[in-house]
Amino acid sequence: MNRDALAKLRLDRRLLNRRGWMSDAELQRELAGLPDVGGKSTTLGHAADERESASARSAEESGTAQ
Repeated sequence: MNRDALAKLRLDRRLLNRRGWMSDAELQRELAGLPDVGGKSTTLGHAADERESASARSAEESGTAQ
């Protein structure tokens, strides 16, 4: 297996519990190096609010508002 393919499998959940795959120190170092993607997340409540407001706007535009 080449180095690039092995690097992609490094943090694969199926392989993390394999004996000798990574030490705890290596795992912590790899996890610390991952980018923070918290800004891309949304809560379910926020997504539902957006859907409701979008449907209300479309109802107002079509004249079927209640």
